Amino acid sequence: MIKRRHFLSGLLSISATTLLANTAKTPNITKKNLYPKRLEKGQTIGLIAPGFAVSQEKMAQIVFFIEQSGFKVFQTGRIGQEGYFSNTDEQRALDVMEMFSNSNVDAILCARGGYGCTRILDLLDYKIIKNNPKILLGFSDVTALIQGIYSKTGLIGFHGPVGTTIENQYALSCIQDLLMNLSEQTTIKPINLEESQYKSISEYQRYTIYPGVAKGKLIGGSLTLITALIGTPYEIDFTNCIVCIEDVEEKPYRIDRMLTQLLGSKTFKAAAGIAFGVCAGCDTEKSQANFTLREVIENRISPLKIPAAYGLSFGHVPDNCTLPIGAQSIFNATHLVITVDEPVVT
Repeated sequence: MIKRRHFLSGLLSISATTLLANTAKTPNITKKNLYPKRLEKGQTIGLIAPGFAVSQEKMAQIVFFIEQSGFKVFQTGRIGQEGYFSNTDEQRALDVMEMFSNSNVDAILCARGGYGCTRILDLLDYKIIKNNPKILLGFSDVTALIQGIYSKTGLIGFHGPVGTTIENQYALSCIQDLLMNLSEQTTIKPINLEESQYKSISEYQRYTIYPGVAKGKLIGGSLTLITALIGTPYEIDFTNCIVCIEDVEEKPYRIDRMLTQLLGSKTFKAAAGIAFGVCAGCDTEKSQANFTLREVIENRISPLKIPAAYGLSFGHVPDNCTLPIGAQSIFNATHLVITVDEPVVT
């Protein structure tokens, strides 16, 4: 049996009532970027499950991998089962807040995605988060958590692997480049499809939708969560930004519907560029009664006439790069390369 390490010193003395009181009315605190400290070997990574439940077996595997990689692990014991969630909304929010408040936790990793993060956004204390900036890593439903925190505090979060998907060499190399180094520039290139098992799968095929180079902040993540935030206090401002988009197991008509919703939102048409990752399981064969995924994307996006491309290595795929949400970047839609144009950790 794998023994879990619990680092109990320095736990919160703040009560649940204090943490969660009146946070729904917290205003946007700043528009200036806030940078977390870089990750170093030997530090402590806090594990949370802010959405769906995760099995104890999977948690044990995640802990084992993190410890074998040279880090310590901290858990609060709140990760359990409450319907399809890992716990109640209040307890999941408390887990997030404890990780940010606990001085012994250096970075935060989401164990998995799955629905639930939008339900806890109003329960977070963004002043505490702003005063304790830390790396937060995850994707899928975690898009809402990363974007919500960024919109309220300016803290750069990281759209990348979760605990259940982190054991991938490409993913780990991206994490090291961005989270453990202080590079002035970091280039994110997609995997070599010719040397992969995915070269014949339609959702992985790469194409430029509209050529050119875009400059701006990286924002976005899961298309489903991007659209779910529209009309909420956490709605993304796309103006002059590079919008990163991916999704999983959505039919082309559903991708069509969500992109159409974005096109009708306040600022999407003012984006600087659009970088699609891999929309795994989202394609259908061409027929008289269907459009393919590519046809839908090109139909909706090409009229914008801004740099846009499909097929970068991020999303619900094994080779999932890390994207620093809020970081100034350059996107070459012709060559499908993202250059992060600033250090994203201190």
